[in-house]
Order: sequence, then C-alpha cells, then structure tokens
Amino acid sequence: MTISDNTRGLILAISSSLFIGTSFILKKKGLKRAAAAGTRAGVGGYAYLLEPLWWTGMITMIVGEVANFVAYIYAPAVLVTPLGVLSIIISALLAHFMLKERLQRLGVLGCISCIVGSVVIVIHAPQENMPASLQEIWMLATQPAFLIYVAATLSMVLALILHFEPRYGQTNILVYLGICSLMGSFTIVSIKAIGIAIKLTLEGISQVAYPQTWFFLSVAVICVVTQLNYLNKALDTFNTAIVSPIYYVMFTTMTIIASAIMFKDWAGQSGSDIVSAICGFITVLSGTIMLHVTREQEPVTVQGTVTWYNGEHIKTIEDGHYILLHDSEYLDSYNVLAKN
Repeated sequence: MTISDNTRGLILAISSSLFIGTSFILKKKGLKRAAAAGTRAGVGGYAYLLEPLWWTGMITMIVGEVANFVAYIYAPAVLVTPLGVLSIIISALLAHFMLKERLQRLGVLGCISCIVGSVVIVIHAPQENMPASLQEIWMLATQPAFLIYVAATLSMVLALILHFEPRYGQTNILVYLGICSLMGSFTIVSIKAIGIAIKLTLEGISQVAYPQTWFFLSVAVICVVTQLNYLNKALDTFNTAIVSPIYYVMFTTMTIIASAIMFKDWAGQSGSDIVSAICGFITVLSGTIMLHVTREQEPVTVQGTVTWYNGEHIKTIEDGHYILLHDSEYLDSYNVLAKN
C-alpha cells in the first residue's frame, strides 16, 4: 500500500500540532517550578534554564517544528497551515486538566472565532512563489518594499521592548506576543532561505561559501532566541489557554503579510479571495478582543516583606498578604529606620 504525499504531510502536520500543543504545557509547568525556586521569567529571571521539565517542553516543541517543516515538503501550505490550530485546542484541553486553567464562555467563543478566522485567512491567502535559488531570495529580501517593511517592523519591536514592555508587559498580553509575532515573520523568511540552501547543497551545489547563507542563518538564530525569550515571559505571566490562540493568530497574520510583501503574492488574486481574507481578519480581531477581555490573569505572589509609609499609616505586604499597621510604636520604629 502506497502512501500519498498529501497523506504523509497530513500525518506530519497533525503530529506537529500534538507536539507543539503539549510543549506549551510542559514549558508552563517548568516555568512554574522555576518561579517557585527563583526569579520568574516574566520579570527577567532565567532559572527555568535549569529546569528539566522546561527543557522537555523545548525539545518537544523542536520536534513539532521539525515535523511541521517537513510537512511542507510533502503537502501544500493550504493543507498544513490550518492544521496548526490543533495545537491551540490541544494546549487548551491539557491546560484545563493539568494546569487547572479555564476559559469563560465568552473566551471560548473568542477562541473559536480566532480559529475560524485564521482558517479563512490561510485558505484565501495568496499562494507563495517559491524562489529557485538563494540569490533570488536575496534579491527579494533587498527590494525597497520589503526593506520598508523590515524597518517598520524593527521600529515596532524596539518600541515594544524599550517603551511598552517595562510599563505594560505584565498586564497586556499583546506586548510579549507582539514581539514574538513580528520577529516570527523574519524567522519564516530566513528559514525558507536556509531550506533552499540545504536543498541545493544536498543536490551538489554547495551554498556554504555564499555570505547570504550565513546572513539568513544568523537572522534565524537571533529571531528564534528572541521569540523564545518573550514567549516564555508570556507563558509565565498569562493563562496558557489565552497565549496559544492569540500567538497563533498574530504569528499567522504577520507571516502572511511579510510573505505577501516579499513575494508579491497578492498579484493576480481574485476579488473573492481578497474579500474573504478581509473577513477572516475581522473575525480574528473580534476573537482576539474577546479573549483579551475575558482572560484570567494569574495572581502574582510577592515573596518576602515590603513596607512603606503613606503619611498616615505603615503598610506592609508579607508573602502576598496585605497588612495595615496603626500602632504609634511601629511608626516610631519606622521613623528611626528611615533616619538611619
């Protein structure tokens, strides 16, 4: 019995979603363990790097991404990409049972809207024109339109990192995931270039000597590391069932935009496809808003004791418990400590 290429791609895509969806949960549990023993990733800690469970999740995610990459070799993108939503469903189900995280009814509707909208976008998205050489990709990457996109995207990333993250990173999920998604669009472009270089090298046309090969490889490494760093912060700060669909929606959207600009895929598209894609974007936007509004943010536990004087009373937070002190003896002690 011969298995068709589409069937191979289908099996790989489903396996990829299973691994990636599971990796979210494993990494989340690893982050929780690391936070209990040290500084949380959400506030700049890196203790999770010593947590075996987090590394298990990372290896699981890598296996899933490799399976997803290979799936594109056997099956068309219109079949593989929509199946990525399975990772959202898997992570949401596992989060419900393993992390005791739940969605409100409106959040469930938002999740469904995100999935439906993303599928519509992918189905009606422009078909990519795959370059036949690394030099052709370099020409596309250095065209004025894409250079403008690169400059605009990097400006937004820097604004998110330098201005918005310190102020809103702990309260607005779009900050961390915005950085991940914007950098992710560069990752896809670089991975495509690396894939072509590997393919040509295996065919006997070595691409090792070309500087473009190492440039795209460097960009891919930088973007992947940045994505993982801020994805860890998002997972450590917000509900996993919220992170997964919003990240999928934003990442898919930015990838389609970057591909359309770089490969000029919108040329020749029918009016019905364009209208359908716009409707998909509206559906995704609506679902994202519903998810964002109904999210369940995890409480932050303050370890240790913090004490301050507001002019009338001494206030203390000790291991997450708020204490208000009125005794004048405490006030006298506080004044002595303040003078010292």
